[in-house]
Amino acid sequence: MSFFSAFSFDATERNARTVASRMQLLKTRLPDWVQDWLEVIIPGTQILLILFVAWLLQRVLRRIVRRASAHYQVPDELVVPMNGLIRWIIVASALLLVLERMGVSATVLWTAFTGFATVGAVAFFAAWSVLSNLFCALLIFTVRPFRIGDYIEVLDTAEKPGAKGRVVDINLLYTTLEDHGATAEHVAWLQIPNSLVFQRVVRRFQGVPPTPASTSQSAEQPTQTPATQTPMATAAGASPASSTQA
Repeated sequence: MSFFSAFSFDATERNARTVASRMQLLKTRLPDWVQDWLEVIIPGTQILLILFVAWLLQRVLRRIVRRASAHYQVPDELVVPMNGLIRWIIVASALLLVLERMGVSATVLWTAFTGFATVGAVAFFAAWSVLSNLFCALLIFTVRPFRIGDYIEVLDTAEKPGAKGRVVDINLLYTTLEDHGATAEHVAWLQIPNSLVFQRVVRRFQGVPPTPASTSQSAEQPTQTPATQTPMATAAGASPASSTQA
């Protein structure tokens, strides 16, 4: 054992002895009926303090989440799961501390924690696609690559056409587009997973893009070239010469 470790061990032992001596002195000054209930009063006070801190921490974090959601215009569909996750994490932590104060062995608590962590890790990897959509929905609401009402097109590459339409809804799993190629009699919607938006090229239009029907019609219209006018002009110019020769 090195000098510093031995010194720190001696300091910790002295502090423990000081605290024990002060507790013994406090017990001698308390009434007899308080000394009988002291083993219940101290853990009970600690448990109440843990519950109060957990309640206060939950309120503070919920207020922070509410202000952040109002600043970034995050919808309620995303704020409610975040508040639920914060609440369950705080409740689980407070429960472990309360059980420790009640005399439950730390080994039992650690075994239970590792078991829950293993189950949570398995569930996390099993629902990875759903969780990725949730995380990408958070990025869409914070980064704002597009908004509701914008016309976008999700492409595999920049050269090939893709899903094009007006953004009508953004939820925790899907981004819904009103299909721009559909007719007025047969309106269709395209539901694109949020994770796919960050894996593909997204083209954002400034205004309403042209419909595929009008684009094809403009491409099919023939253009009048000077070559088509040349025979007519030649014929018109040749008529005086032919009359003169006659």
